[in-house]
This record gives sequence, structure tokens and C-alpha cells, in this order.
Amino acid sequence: MNPFQTLRFAFGGLAANKVRSALTMLGVLIGVAAVILLLAVGNGSSQAVKDSIEKLGTNALTVTSGGGGFGGGRSGSADAAKPLTVEDARALADPAAAPDIESVAPEVSTSQTALYEGASHTVGQVVGTYPAYFKASNSKVAKGDYFGADDVLASRKVAVIGATTAADLFGTADPVGRKLVLGGTPFTVVGVLATKGGTGFQDPDDVVVAPLPAVQNAFTGFGSVSQILVEATSADATAGAQDEITTVLMARHGIKDPAALDFRVASQASLLTTQASTDRTFTVLLGAVAAISLLVGGIGITNIMLVTVTERTREIGIRKAIGAPRGVILGQFLAESTLLSLIGGGLGVAAGLIGSHFTIVGIRPVVIPESVVGAFAIAVVIGLFFGGYPANRAAGLRPIEALRHE
Repeated sequence: MNPFQTLRFAFGGLAANKVRSALTMLGVLIGVAAVILLLAVGNGSSQAVKDSIEKLGTNALTVTSGGGGFGGGRSGSADAAKPLTVEDARALADPAAAPDIESVAPEVSTSQTALYEGASHTVGQVVGTYPAYFKASNSKVAKGDYFGADDVLASRKVAVIGATTAADLFGTADPVGRKLVLGGTPFTVVGVLATKGGTGFQDPDDVVVAPLPAVQNAFTGFGSVSQILVEATSADATAGAQDEITTVLMARHGIKDPAALDFRVASQASLLTTQASTDRTFTVLLGAVAAISLLVGGIGITNIMLVTVTERTREIGIRKAIGAPRGVILGQFLAESTLLSLIGGGLGVAAGLIGSHFTIVGIRPVVIPESVVGAFAIAVVIGLFFGGYPANRAAGLRPIEALRHE
């Protein structure tokens, strides 16, 4: 029997039980689509976080407190750790002590409800900082302008808002020059930031940036700051700036042992390295979960093919009695199981590619081409592997016993 006849008999066998064949292919379809989509979600999440980190620039450094309950500070009492302050930021801005640092922006952060003419919106992040924040964080203004050093010195209640905040509060109206009430305190909008795009977990465009003293006076108090954003003079000077930050803050905090720091200095390179390692683990986990569904689809093929062999035992006996060799019987049932996985896998690829055009849990999936090829190839291999046992069982039937089967 030539290959075309084998395929014709295989198609005929599948068509004889359309519903059963369709359900079996559905199992393979779900498995292949799950592999493609879950890996695409993992890749999309990784890309979004990477883009978000890279938007800060390669010469940006973030200084955070390492004491207290976050596990990264002194080995002694948490009470001995000093929080970061505005004075720490001023010390870092001294060109004599830190020549590789171009600008410094201390930050305080909170969340408040904003009101404008009956519209209400809970702002995810209200940041109090200095004008240097905008350049260091690569935050560009789309409308209006930034606030300046005079606004900080005068503690003026002015604000630059994100695109999401502007849309939710002002709709299509131009927010520049209008007043919003933030946590009970009126602020005048002087600018609207350009859209950065979300990472799927936090919207960077849902933000209000105001002068540090104004936010401290209205919301956080004049104590410690959340973090200090530092911009090095160039990307090549980042390592030198990091050493200078460590030296200055160790002196200010009275730390002698470099292993007992009560602060952390993170560069974009270190954040990207950590993020890449985390995302690899996350993607492997998603792939493993999706692979289980493919395995279940393969078991479904075995189950259906065993039922098919049982139902067609008499047919097999007749064919063997009139001279059909073992290879022909084996090839026919292997062809049927492979067709199930081929069609199911092809439909799964189509479903996965279509599904990747939609946002999933706030993440825009990014398809990995290798996952498409790999998932389809594995589906075909699964069809051959899991169809092998039923095909061997069919080919091994003795004609006389098969003909006696009712």
C-alpha cells in the first residue's frame, strides 16, 4: 500500500468518528496553544519590565534604605540603621565629594485621591522630588512644562501629571493651568508627561510629580525620603558614581564596615541582570505548566486509538487474512494518530498566534518563534509516540483471533 492510500484510509478512519476525533484534536490544540501563549506572556512581561528599566537610562542609579524589615541592611539591630534624608541627597550633590555625579533627586512617595469638577481618581503614585528627577528618570513633558528650582524653594503647590491621571481626571480637556485637589490640597497642573506605557503590573503613567517640600508639607512630613535618584555624568562613570555614593553615605551614617551598609545602590545594569534571571525562571515555569497540557493531549490520543483498535479488530483480522502485512496495519494506525496531532497542533498554533494579539492580565504577549515551531514539532512527536502502542497492538493481532472478535 502506497503512502497516499495509507493517508486515505487514515482520513476515513478519523471521519468515521468525527466527534471523538474532534475532541482528541481539541486536547492537542489546547496543549499547543497553551505552550505558545504562556511563553508569549512570559516573554511579553520580561520585555515590558526591561523596557521600563531601560527608560531610566544607563547612567541612572537608585539609592534605597537597606535597614528595617527589608533584610538588606546591617547585621545588628535594625534601630541602628539610619534612613535616607534630604541632607544625604545634598551631600551626594557636592561635586567635590562626588565628581562623577551629575544630579541628585530625593523622592518621597505616597498615594492620594485626586478630584477635579466631580471626577475622582486614585493616583497610584504621588512623587515629591526635585526638578532633576525628570532628566534622571527620562520623564519627558508632552504638554506644558516642568516645575523648577524656584517652585521647590517656595514650596509651591504645582504638579506635573501622567497621561493616565490626565485622561481620568480631565478627559479631553487640556489640564495645563487647571487645579486639581489632591488629598484635600489644591495643586495647579503645569505639565503633562509623555506616555511611557505600562509593564502589566503598575501603570507608570498614573503619577503626579510635585515639588518635594509641597508633598512633604501636605502628606508625608519632613522626615526620611523613600529613595534618592542619582544621575551619573555618563554611562562610563556609573561605577565611579556608585563608589562615591557608598563612600559619602558610609561617612554620613557612621559605617566603618562595607559589609554592614544600611542602604542599597542599584544601577540599571544590575536591575536588568536580576530581572533577566527572574524572567528565565518564570518563563521555564510557564513552559512546564503548558507542557503538562500537551502530555495530557498525548494520553488522550493513546486512549482514543486503543478504543479504535478494539472497535476495528474484526476489520484488522479481515485485512490480515487477505494478505495485509504487519507494516501496513502499523502504518495505518500510526498515520491516524499522527494526523490527530498534526491537525490539532496546526489549529493550536493558529489559536496561539491569534490569542497573542490580545492583552492578557495586562500584558501584551510577545510570541517566541522557537516556541511555535517547538510546540508543533512536539505535538507531532507526541502523536507518533502515544500512537505507537495502539498501532503495535493492532499490528500484532493474530488473524484467526481478530476474525472471531464480535
